[in-house]
Amino acid sequence: MMDIRVEQLDKSFGDTNILQHISLSVANGQFVGIIGPNGSGKSTLLKCIYRVLKFEKGAIFIGKDNLRDLSIKETAFRQAVLAQHNTVSFNLSVLDIVLMGRSPYKHFLEQNNETDYEIARKCLQFVGMLRFARQAYNSLSGGEQQRVMLARALTQQTPCLILDEPTNHLDIKYQLQILDRVKKTSLTVIAALHDLNIAAAYCDRLIAMKNGKIIREGTPCEVLTNDFIYELYEVHSQVIHLSNEGLVIAYHSEKGVNI
Repeated sequence: MMDIRVEQLDKSFGDTNILQHISLSVANGQFVGIIGPNGSGKSTLLKCIYRVLKFEKGAIFIGKDNLRDLSIKETAFRQAVLAQHNTVSFNLSVLDIVLMGRSPYKHFLEQNNETDYEIARKCLQFVGMLRFARQAYNSLSGGEQQRVMLARALTQQTPCLILDEPTNHLDIKYQLQILDRVKKTSLTVIAALHDLNIAAAYCDRLIAMKNGKIIREGTPCEVLTNDFIYELYEVHSQVIHLSNEGLVIAYHSEKGVNI
């Protein structure tokens, strides 16, 4: 288990400030969702955490260690990533794709061993894709491919998992399949999510971003109110609280608006 901490993070592209003084923490074993409209900085923040983007100011800690002090390989032992799009140019099998998650544990040109295969098969079984192990990855549907990529991330055997808008292009069946399986792990999870009903159902805490800043955080019930959803997205909604302490959100358009 491991926590993630971000302190006063700034990121710019040219003269445009994308992230402004971002500070947050994700505790051990917690599932934290990052929500906000397009362009709010959600994905940029996660890309800084998993080292695709460099940031100008601030610090990121994975456990007790500053991310800047860790090698790429050391970072790969601590966090795995499931992103929105995963393009594979070569016609590899599902099992070969999943075994890529073992690469941080390998020396140059070292072959996979039986332990690697056992871990890969176990993770494929966990996501319900073991029967496709020998099938070509590119022959699968989008939802099936994303479950394979989740298996690859889990095969990396890290204490932290980052979900960078992993379900945006999937239908509701596959969204639920992916997040059900993530929720069943004991990993520390930080996820950028668009669907507020999905975020409310799976996240322990939500962090709301707008214009590169964090403007609210708390439990789904604390964050997702009618007034705040309008403040964040400029959309009218009705938050319905359920008997099991969960909630669902219904959206409605403004009436009487002429176009």
